[in-house]
Amino acid sequence: MTIAKTAPIPARRPKWATIDASALPTMHNLSHEDPRSSGLPDEFHGVQPQLLTEVLLSDSMTIAGVARDQIFVAADLNIYYDPDNTNWYKRPDWFLVVGGSSLYRGQTSRSSYVMWDEQVPPVLMLEFISPGTEGEDLGRFAPKPTTRAYGKPPIKFDVYEQILQAPNYLVYNEATTELRYFRLINGAYQVQPLPAGNPLCWIPEIDLGIGLWRGEYRNNQQTWLRWCDRAGTFFPTDAERLRRSVQNLLDLGLSETQIAQALDLPAEFVREIQEQP
Repeated sequence: MTIAKTAPIPARRPKWATIDASALPTMHNLSHEDPRSSGLPDEFHGVQPQLLTEVLLSDSMTIAGVARDQIFVAADLNIYYDPDNTNWYKRPDWFLVVGGSSLYRGQTSRSSYVMWDEQVPPVLMLEFISPGTEGEDLGRFAPKPTTRAYGKPPIKFDVYEQILQAPNYLVYNEATTELRYFRLINGAYQVQPLPAGNPLCWIPEIDLGIGLWRGEYRNNQQTWLRWCDRAGTFFPTDAERLRRSVQNLLDLGLSETQIAQALDLPAEFVREIQEQP
């Protein structure tokens, strides 16, 4: 696995980090909807974030040096980033923040993420590339880079790199299973080489990796992004861990009734696992 060096802190701080935000709107004053979109473009855009979030926030997972209540993850949530243009936002497919609060001001769930209010940028951005979004998602690395029109908001790539200054940015193409990893180095995104055949990205800020896994999740058999350790071993979901526990007990010779009682499970659930080939 290729592990990139930790990015140095850029010399130029973004405006959201330096401005007096007391007179600016908070998430309660800003729209949490995306009027340009009628919904998620496909099922994958809804299910893949669930897999990442489910494993990351499971009871068995830990992020070194970060308490559970300091982790915030979101999918398809507006990020407001420009205090001079407070209605400008980007809506990532998924992102992760560590070191802040899992709740807005430690009290309520979020309807959006407002940079000048939160003051903690995401550590990881993730986009699922779709036909027609290459210019927005890949910026100068796109086959046909998008040119920003005068007076219009910057593209996602530039916002993530120059304004949010998120140290890690992943772009995944579900159709081709191509994963691209951009690391912020000296204030600019640089493509990080990934192992051929089984690309694994190491995120040093959280001491976790993300790789490609072929299997079934939510009744869908395909290639997914999953969390892994340094050796490339994927972390299971709670449901997978439970099924493994049942199978281990079956292999030890315990009966369906004994396992159901020991793990407080319906006997039908144990029987289903027992009858699998």
